[in-house]
Amino acid sequence: MFGRPLLVSCLQVTSLFTPLSPRLRRFTVLALESSADDSCAAVVTSDRRVLSNIVVKQTAEVEKYGGIHPYIAIQSHQKNLPGAVRNALEDANLSVNEIDGIAFTRGPGMGGCLSVASNAAKTLAAALNKPLIGVHHMQAHALTALLTSSKDDMPVFPFLTLLVSGGHTMLVLVRSVDSFETLCNTVDISIGNVYDKVFRLLGLPPHPDQLGPGAALERFCNENSPMDLEIPQFSIASPGQRQFSYAGLLSAVQYEIKRRPGNHDPESRELSHEDKVAIAHGFQKAAAAQLVEKLGLVLDVCIKQGLLVKHLVMSGGVASNDYVRNTLRTSLKTSALEEARNVTLCCPPAQLCTDNAVMIAWASMHRFLNHDHDDYTIDLRPTWSIEEAR
Repeated sequence: MFGRPLLVSCLQVTSLFTPLSPRLRRFTVLALESSADDSCAAVVTSDRRVLSNIVVKQTAEVEKYGGIHPYIAIQSHQKNLPGAVRNALEDANLSVNEIDGIAFTRGPGMGGCLSVASNAAKTLAAALNKPLIGVHHMQAHALTALLTSSKDDMPVFPFLTLLVSGGHTMLVLVRSVDSFETLCNTVDISIGNVYDKVFRLLGLPPHPDQLGPGAALERFCNENSPMDLEIPQFSIASPGQRQFSYAGLLSAVQYEIKRRPGNHDPESRELSHEDKVAIAHGFQKAAAAQLVEKLGLVLDVCIKQGLLVKHLVMSGGVASNDYVRNTLRTSLKTSALEEARNVTLCCPPAQLCTDNAVMIAWASMHRFLNHDHDDYTIDLRPTWSIEEAR
Protein backbone atom coordinates (compact mmCIF):
# COMPACT_ATOMS: atom_id res chain seq x y z
CA MET A 1 0.00 0.00 0.00
CA PHE A 2 2.74 2.44 0.94
CA GLY A 3 5.92 2.72 -1.14
CA ARG A 4 9.24 2.35 0.59
CA PRO A 5 10.93 5.67 1.41
CA LEU A 6 13.77 7.13 -0.60
CA LEU A 7 16.06 7.08 2.43
CA VAL A 8 16.35 4.50 5.18
CA SER A 9 19.39 4.44 7.45
CA CYS A 10 20.39 3.08 10.85
CA LEU A 11 23.32 4.65 12.71
CA GLN A 12 25.26 3.82 15.83
CA VAL A 13 25.74 7.13 17.63
CA THR A 14 27.17 8.65 20.78
CA SER A 15 25.18 10.61 23.30
CA LEU A 16 25.03 14.09 24.74
CA PHE A 17 23.63 12.62 27.92
CA THR A 18 25.31 10.70 30.69
CA PRO A 19 24.69 6.97 30.09
CA LEU A 20 21.71 5.68 32.01
CA SER A 21 22.21 3.72 35.18
CA PRO A 22 21.83 -0.05 34.63
CA ARG A 23 18.78 0.17 36.92
CA LEU A 24 17.03 2.56 34.54
CA ARG A 25 15.45 1.34 31.33
CA ARG A 26 16.16 3.28 28.20
CA PHE A 27 13.67 5.85 26.98
CA THR A 28 12.44 5.36 23.42
CA VAL A 29 11.06 8.24 21.33
CA LEU A 30 9.02 8.10 18.15
CA ALA A 31 9.41 11.43 16.33
CA LEU A 32 7.54 12.93 13.37
CA GLU A 33 8.63 15.79 11.08
CA SER A 34 6.66 17.51 8.29
CA SER A 35 7.74 21.16 8.40
CA ALA A 36 8.44 21.49 4.67
CA ASP A 37 8.47 18.89 1.89
CA ASP A 38 9.83 15.75 3.58
CA SER A 39 7.61 13.34 5.53
CA CYS A 40 9.79 11.89 8.27
CA ALA A 41 9.55 9.42 11.14
CA ALA A 42 12.26 7.95 13.36
CA VAL A 43 12.81 5.99 16.54
CA VAL A 44 15.70 7.03 18.81
CA THR A 45 16.63 5.84 22.29
CA SER A 46 18.23 7.54 25.27
CA ASP A 47 21.12 5.05 25.20
CA ARG A 48 22.55 6.48 21.96
CA ARG A 49 20.82 4.37 19.33
CA VAL A 50 18.99 5.38 16.18
CA LEU A 51 16.69 2.44 15.55
CA SER A 52 15.13 3.83 12.39
CA ASN A 53 15.21 6.88 10.16
CA ILE A 54 12.56 7.21 7.46
CA VAL A 55 12.45 10.13 5.02
CA VAL A 56 9.92 10.24 2.18
CA LYS A 57 10.74 13.07 -0.21
CA GLN A 58 8.52 15.11 -2.53
CA THR A 59 11.24 15.76 -5.13
CA ALA A 60 9.01 15.15 -8.16
CA GLU A 61 6.25 17.42 -6.85
CA VAL A 62 8.69 20.20 -5.95
CA GLU A 63 10.28 20.10 -9.39
CA LYS A 64 6.90 20.06 -11.13
CA TYR A 65 5.73 23.22 -9.36
CA GLY A 66 9.11 24.99 -9.27
CA GLY A 67 9.20 24.92 -5.47
CA ILE A 68 7.12 23.73 -2.54
CA HIS A 69 3.42 24.05 -3.34
CA PRO A 70 1.72 24.34 0.08
CA TYR A 71 -1.49 22.50 -0.81
CA ILE A 72 0.32 19.71 -2.70
CA ALA A 73 2.85 19.40 0.13
CA ILE A 74 0.08 18.96 2.70
CA GLN A 75 -1.60 16.31 0.55
CA SER A 76 1.70 14.47 0.15
CA HIS A 77 2.35 14.53 3.90
CA GLN A 78 -1.12 13.16 4.56
CA LYS A 79 -0.44 10.36 2.09
CA ASN A 80 3.15 9.59 3.12
CA LEU A 81 3.33 10.09 6.89
CA PRO A 82 1.25 7.05 7.95
CA GLY A 83 3.53 4.77 5.92
CA ALA A 84 6.63 6.50 7.28
CA VAL A 85 5.45 5.86 10.87
CA ARG A 86 4.69 2.23 10.11
CA ASN A 87 8.09 1.72 8.44
CA ALA A 88 9.90 3.46 11.32
CA LEU A 89 8.32 1.07 13.83
CA GLU A 90 9.01 -1.94 11.61
CA ASP A 91 12.67 -0.99 11.13
CA ALA A 92 13.01 -0.42 14.87
CA ASN A 93 11.39 -3.84 15.46
CA LEU A 94 9.05 -2.27 17.99
CA SER A 95 5.32 -2.05 18.46
CA VAL A 96 3.81 1.35 19.09
CA ASN A 97 3.09 0.26 22.67
CA GLU A 98 6.84 -0.03 23.27
CA ILE A 99 7.34 3.67 22.52
CA ASP A 100 7.79 5.80 25.67
CA GLY A 101 7.23 9.25 24.23
CA ILE A 102 6.21 10.99 21.00
CA ALA A 103 7.85 14.13 19.61
CA PHE A 104 7.03 16.28 16.61
CA THR A 105 8.18 19.46 14.91
CA ARG A 106 6.18 22.33 16.39
CA GLY A 107 7.87 25.00 14.26
CA PRO A 108 9.18 26.98 12.56
CA GLY A 109 7.91 25.90 9.16
CA MET A 110 4.92 25.98 6.84
CA GLY A 111 1.81 25.99 9.01
CA GLY A 112 -0.25 23.57 6.94
CA CYS A 113 2.65 21.15 6.63
CA LEU A 114 3.49 21.34 10.34
CA SER A 115 -0.11 20.48 11.17
CA VAL A 116 0.14 17.01 9.60
CA ALA A 117 2.86 15.71 11.94
CA SER A 118 1.40 17.69 14.84
CA ASN A 119 -2.06 16.15 14.49
CA ALA A 120 -0.65 12.67 14.02
CA ALA A 121 1.64 12.99 17.06
CA LYS A 122 -1.08 14.41 19.31
CA THR A 123 -3.55 11.72 18.30
CA LEU A 124 -1.06 8.90 18.85
CA ALA A 125 0.08 10.30 22.20
CA ALA A 126 -3.45 10.84 23.48
CA ALA A 127 -4.71 7.44 22.30
CA LEU A 128 -1.72 5.61 23.79
CA ASN A 129 -1.46 7.81 26.91
CA LYS A 130 2.14 8.74 26.06
CA PRO A 131 3.94 12.00 26.90
CA LEU A 132 4.22 14.52 24.05
CA ILE A 133 6.83 17.15 23.18
CA GLY A 134 6.82 19.77 20.41
CA VAL A 135 10.34 20.56 19.15
CA HIS A 136 11.93 23.65 17.61
CA HIS A 137 13.15 22.63 14.16
CA MET A 138 16.33 24.74 14.19
CA GLN A 139 17.18 23.71 17.75
CA ALA A 140 17.07 20.14 16.48
CA HIS A 141 19.46 20.96 13.63
CA ALA A 142 21.79 22.71 16.09
CA LEU A 143 21.95 19.70 18.43
CA THR A 144 22.31 16.94 15.83
CA ALA A 145 26.10 16.88 16.01
CA LEU A 146 25.86 16.11 19.72
CA LEU A 147 24.21 12.87 18.71
CA THR A 148 26.39 11.91 15.75
CA SER A 149 29.88 12.96 16.87
CA SER A 150 32.31 10.50 18.40
CA LYS A 151 33.41 10.99 21.99
CA ASP A 152 36.70 12.57 20.89
CA ASP A 153 35.00 14.99 18.46
CA MET A 154 31.97 15.92 20.59
CA PRO A 155 31.22 19.67 20.44
CA VAL A 156 31.73 21.38 23.78
CA PHE A 157 29.51 24.19 25.06
CA PRO A 158 29.60 26.98 24.21
CA PHE A 159 29.90 26.35 20.49
CA LEU A 160 28.82 28.12 17.33
CA THR A 161 26.30 26.60 14.98
CA LEU A 162 25.84 27.65 11.37
CA LEU A 163 22.29 26.79 10.36
CA VAL A 164 21.98 26.80 6.58
CA SER A 165 18.80 25.57 4.95
CA GLY A 166 15.99 26.51 2.58
CA GLY A 167 14.45 28.73 5.24
CA HIS A 168 17.36 29.88 7.40
CA THR A 169 20.90 31.23 7.28
CA MET A 170 22.11 32.08 10.76
CA LEU A 171 25.06 31.84 13.11
CA VAL A 172 24.01 31.01 16.66
CA LEU A 173 25.95 30.75 19.91
CA VAL A 174 24.83 27.58 21.70
CA ARG A 175 25.47 27.72 25.44
CA SER A 176 23.46 24.60 26.34
CA VAL A 177 20.76 22.35 24.91
CA ASP A 178 18.20 25.10 25.52
CA SER A 179 20.18 28.35 25.50
CA PHE A 180 20.76 30.06 22.14
CA GLU A 181 21.86 33.52 21.02
CA THR A 182 21.63 34.56 17.37
CA LEU A 183 24.77 36.46 16.36
CA CYS A 184 24.15 36.75 12.63
CA ASN A 185 20.94 36.26 10.66
CA THR A 186 19.70 36.78 7.12
CA VAL A 187 17.94 40.02 6.32
CA ASP A 188 16.21 38.62 3.23
CA ILE A 189 16.37 35.14 1.70
CA SER A 190 18.33 32.10 2.81
CA ILE A 191 21.27 30.45 1.12
CA GLY A 192 19.22 27.31 0.47
CA ASN A 193 16.47 29.36 -1.14
CA VAL A 194 18.89 31.10 -3.51
CA TYR A 195 20.55 27.78 -4.43
CA ASP A 196 17.14 26.49 -5.53
CA LYS A 197 16.32 29.65 -7.48
CA VAL A 198 19.66 29.74 -9.29
CA PHE A 199 19.27 26.08 -10.25
CA ARG A 200 16.00 26.97 -11.97
CA LEU A 201 17.28 30.21 -13.49
CA LEU A 202 20.09 28.30 -15.17
CA GLY A 203 17.63 25.78 -16.53
CA LEU A 204 19.59 22.82 -15.18
CA PRO A 205 17.89 19.45 -15.71
CA PRO A 206 16.54 17.42 -12.79
CA HIS A 207 19.12 14.97 -11.52
CA PRO A 208 18.37 11.29 -12.24
CA ASP A 209 19.03 10.43 -8.58
CA GLN A 210 16.12 12.71 -7.60
CA LEU A 211 18.41 15.18 -5.85
CA GLY A 212 16.92 18.45 -4.69
CA PRO A 213 17.76 21.60 -6.70
CA GLY A 214 20.59 22.70 -4.41
CA ALA A 215 22.25 19.29 -4.37
CA ALA A 216 21.77 18.97 -8.13
CA LEU A 217 23.50 22.33 -8.69
CA GLU A 218 26.49 21.16 -6.65
CA ARG A 219 26.60 17.90 -8.61
CA PHE A 220 26.45 19.89 -11.88
CA CYS A 221 29.49 21.90 -10.77
CA ASN A 222 31.36 18.75 -9.76
CA GLU A 223 30.66 17.11 -13.13
CA ASN A 224 31.58 20.16 -15.26
CA SER A 225 35.01 21.75 -14.98
CA PRO A 226 35.19 25.55 -15.45
CA MET A 227 38.65 25.34 -17.07
CA ASP A 228 39.19 27.90 -19.85
CA LEU A 229 35.94 29.64 -18.92
CA GLU A 230 35.54 33.18 -17.60
CA ILE A 231 33.97 32.76 -14.16
CA PRO A 232 31.87 35.75 -13.06
CA GLN A 233 33.03 37.33 -9.81
CA PHE A 234 30.03 38.07 -7.62
CA SER A 235 30.60 40.37 -4.64
CA ILE A 236 29.78 39.65 -1.00
CA ALA A 237 26.77 41.52 0.38
CA SER A 238 27.19 43.95 3.29
CA PRO A 239 30.94 43.42 3.80
CA GLY A 240 32.01 43.99 7.37
CA GLN A 241 28.45 43.70 8.70
CA ARG A 242 27.12 40.82 10.78
CA GLN A 243 24.16 40.04 8.54
CA PHE A 244 23.60 37.56 5.75
CA SER A 245 21.96 38.72 2.54
CA TYR A 246 21.49 36.51 -0.51
CA ALA A 247 18.92 38.59 -2.41
CA GLY A 248 21.73 40.64 -3.94
CA LEU A 249 23.54 37.54 -5.12
CA LEU A 250 20.35 36.29 -6.75
CA SER A 251 19.94 39.62 -8.54
CA ALA A 252 23.58 39.50 -9.68
CA VAL A 253 23.05 36.04 -11.16
CA GLN A 254 19.91 37.24 -12.93
CA TYR A 255 21.85 40.17 -14.39
CA GLU A 256 24.70 37.91 -15.47
CA ILE A 257 22.26 35.64 -17.30
CA LYS A 258 20.58 38.61 -18.95
CA ARG A 259 23.82 40.14 -20.21
CA ARG A 260 24.98 36.95 -21.91
CA PRO A 261 24.57 37.07 -25.72
CA GLY A 262 21.05 36.17 -26.82
CA ASN A 263 19.64 36.29 -23.27
CA HIS A 264 17.45 39.29 -22.54
CA ASP A 265 15.09 37.58 -20.09
CA PRO A 266 16.27 36.71 -16.54
CA GLU A 267 14.13 33.59 -16.77
CA SER A 268 15.65 32.51 -20.09
CA ARG A 269 16.45 28.83 -20.54
CA GLU A 270 18.61 29.43 -23.62
CA LEU A 271 22.01 29.68 -21.97
CA SER A 272 24.82 27.71 -23.55
CA HIS A 273 26.27 24.84 -21.58
CA GLU A 274 29.49 26.84 -21.07
CA ASP A 275 27.55 29.81 -19.70
CA LYS A 276 25.70 27.56 -17.28
CA VAL A 277 28.96 26.04 -16.04
CA ALA A 278 30.63 29.43 -15.59
CA ILE A 279 27.71 31.05 -13.77
CA ALA A 280 27.08 28.00 -11.56
CA HIS A 281 30.71 27.95 -10.41
CA GLY A 282 30.75 31.71 -9.86
CA PHE A 283 27.55 31.55 -7.84
CA GLN A 284 28.72 28.62 -5.71
CA LYS A 285 31.98 30.39 -4.90
CA ALA A 286 30.21 33.61 -3.88
CA ALA A 287 27.57 31.83 -1.80
CA ALA A 288 30.22 30.05 0.27
CA ALA A 289 32.46 33.13 0.46
CA GLN A 290 29.70 35.05 2.23
CA LEU A 291 29.46 32.32 4.88
CA VAL A 292 33.22 32.55 5.41
CA GLU A 293 33.20 36.36 5.72
CA LYS A 294 30.34 36.47 8.23
CA LEU A 295 31.82 33.60 10.24
CA GLY A 296 35.04 35.60 10.57
CA LEU A 297 33.11 38.58 11.92
CA VAL A 298 31.25 36.44 14.46
CA LEU A 299 34.40 34.69 15.63
CA ASP A 300 36.02 38.09 16.11
CA VAL A 301 33.10 39.15 18.32
CA CYS A 302 33.38 35.95 20.38
CA ILE A 303 37.11 36.49 20.84
CA LYS A 304 36.63 40.09 21.97
CA GLN A 305 33.99 38.97 24.47
CA GLY A 306 36.36 36.35 25.88
CA LEU A 307 34.24 33.41 24.71
CA LEU A 308 36.33 30.30 24.18
CA VAL A 309 34.64 28.65 21.20
CA LYS A 310 36.24 25.37 20.13
CA HIS A 311 33.66 24.01 17.69
CA LEU A 312 31.59 25.19 14.76
CA VAL A 313 28.63 22.93 14.05
CA MET A 314 27.13 23.26 10.57
CA SER A 315 23.71 21.75 9.99
CA GLY A 316 20.65 22.18 7.80
CA GLY A 317 20.19 21.04 4.21
CA VAL A 318 23.04 23.13 2.75
CA ALA A 319 25.43 21.57 5.28
CA SER A 320 25.35 18.42 3.14
CA ASN A 321 27.10 20.42 0.38
CA ASP A 322 30.71 19.23 0.21
CA TYR A 323 31.94 22.42 -1.47
CA VAL A 324 30.53 24.55 1.34
CA ARG A 325 31.95 22.21 3.99
CA ASN A 326 35.42 22.17 2.45
CA THR A 327 35.45 25.95 1.95
CA LEU A 328 34.60 26.58 5.60
CA ARG A 329 37.06 23.99 6.85
CA THR A 330 39.86 25.54 4.78
CA SER A 331 38.95 29.05 5.91
CA LEU A 332 39.27 28.04 9.56
CA LYS A 333 42.64 26.37 9.03
CA THR A 334 44.05 29.38 7.17
CA SER A 335 42.42 32.16 9.20
CA ALA A 336 44.50 35.15 10.28
CA LEU A 337 42.92 34.71 13.73
CA GLU A 338 44.84 32.20 15.81
CA GLU A 339 41.71 31.41 17.82
CA ALA A 340 39.82 30.60 14.63
CA ARG A 341 42.50 28.09 13.59
CA ASN A 342 41.70 26.18 16.79
CA VAL A 343 38.01 25.87 15.91
CA THR A 344 36.93 22.43 14.66
CA LEU A 345 34.18 22.15 12.07
CA CYS A 346 31.64 19.46 12.97
CA CYS A 347 29.00 18.29 10.52
CA PRO A 348 26.41 15.55 10.99
CA PRO A 349 26.29 12.85 8.30
CA ALA A 350 24.81 14.28 5.11
CA GLN A 351 21.54 12.35 5.50
CA LEU A 352 21.02 13.97 8.91
CA CYS A 353 21.73 17.50 7.67
CA THR A 354 18.58 17.62 5.57
CA ASP A 355 15.22 17.43 7.34
CA ASN A 356 14.71 14.23 9.34
CA ALA A 357 12.93 13.02 12.44
CA VAL A 358 16.06 11.66 14.14
CA MET A 359 17.07 15.18 15.09
CA ILE A 360 13.55 15.89 16.39
CA ALA A 361 13.67 12.84 18.64
CA TRP A 362 17.12 13.78 19.92
CA ALA A 363 16.22 17.40 20.63
CA SER A 364 13.26 16.22 22.69
CA MET A 365 15.24 13.72 24.76
CA HIS A 366 16.51 16.09 27.48
CA ARG A 367 12.93 17.20 28.16
CA PHE A 368 11.55 13.67 28.25
CA LEU A 369 14.25 12.62 30.70
CA ASN A 370 13.40 15.63 32.87
CA HIS A 371 9.64 14.85 32.69
CA ASP A 372 9.04 18.20 30.99
CA HIS A 373 6.14 17.42 28.64
CA ASP A 374 3.68 19.43 26.58
CA ASP A 375 -0.09 19.34 26.79
CA TYR A 376 -1.95 17.56 24.01
CA THR A 377 -3.48 20.94 23.07
CA ILE A 378 -0.09 22.55 22.32
CA ASP A 379 -0.29 24.95 19.38
CA LEU A 380 1.99 25.28 16.35
CA ARG A 381 4.69 27.95 15.99
CA PRO A 382 5.23 28.54 12.22
CA THR A 383 7.33 31.58 13.19
CA TRP A 384 9.47 30.88 16.24
CA SER A 385 12.75 32.42 17.40
CA ILE A 386 15.43 29.91 18.37
CA GLU A 387 16.07 31.96 21.53
CA GLU A 388 12.66 30.76 22.74
CA ALA A 389 13.43 27.07 22.25
CA ARG A 390 13.25 24.90 25.38
